[in-house]
Amino acid sequence: MSLETKFLWFFAAIAGLLAVASLTGRVLARRATSESSVATIENLNQRVNAWWGMVIVFFVSWLLGPNATVVLFGFISLFALREFITLTPTARGDHNALFSAFFILIPLQYLLIGTHWYSMFTLLVPVYAFLLLPAIAVLSQDTEGFLERTAKIQWGVMICIYCISHAPALLLLDLQGFQGQNALLLFYLVFVVQMSDVLQYVFGKLFGKRKVAPLVSPSKTVEGLIGGGLSATLIGGCMFWMTPFSFWAALLMSLVIVTMGFLGGLVMSAIKRSLSAKDWGTMIKGHGGMLDRMDSICFAAPIFFHLTRYFYSA
Repeated sequence: MSLETKFLWFFAAIAGLLAVASLTGRVLARRATSESSVATIENLNQRVNAWWGMVIVFFVSWLLGPNATVVLFGFISLFALREFITLTPTARGDHNALFSAFFILIPLQYLLIGTHWYSMFTLLVPVYAFLLLPAIAVLSQDTEGFLERTAKIQWGVMICIYCISHAPALLLLDLQGFQGQNALLLFYLVFVVQMSDVLQYVFGKLFGKRKVAPLVSPSKTVEGLIGGGLSATLIGGCMFWMTPFSFWAALLMSLVIVTMGFLGGLVMSAIKRSLSAKDWGTMIKGHGGMLDRMDSICFAAPIFFHLTRYFYSA
């Protein structure tokens, strides 16, 4: 099966699922009577509409080529970091470090991915940025809460730039028998993560009783995690045809993606709770901010990238 055929089948399947979800949402909206059910269905329809938008954006980026996808994720990192910094208080003394993070570090990180400079791409943030950003900030001589402020900036850079950038970095891998098809891996990662989030939400609404971590994320339930997580893992295994993996390898990879995605959502929820915030932003109606959609990918992308590179590189 050619690359174009795989993509068309994949996007046709996604469009079909979203069409069914849209139709179901309209039917449920007409039948909903109670205030709570109306609110739930409205939120569901907003989420479906947002997914339509995200699918269209990803489809257009694929049509425009790998560089367009890299640029797209560069803007995703920009919006995510902006949301993170907006919710985490900073001082005037941090402005130069933040300027460097937004306008030097983000373009440089994605330029390294676009030019396939693997060694520098993996070292830029955890070595050079983590040393230079506090060095830039200290020149302002503002020492009040310096450690806390520096940690916030470094964590934001790690999550919003370094971790997210591992998703488009899948495009630079040289995989045995899979040359020229790396974009499928990127869509596979995003698809499994999103399916896990959706199915955990559905299973939680239908069967959820026991909370996983009620003080961190009241909406996450054991039933949702097990039912949705295992369902997404099985779906990921069945999508092995668009990857260099066998069915069983795809099943294990999907399990890793689902597990890390869940942990990412939980950690980012804990940060939001510590900041007394419900969402990271309001950019995507029904989903919150950009970081609310990327929290699972933040944790899943780096692990998936390095496992794929270690076991499947040519």
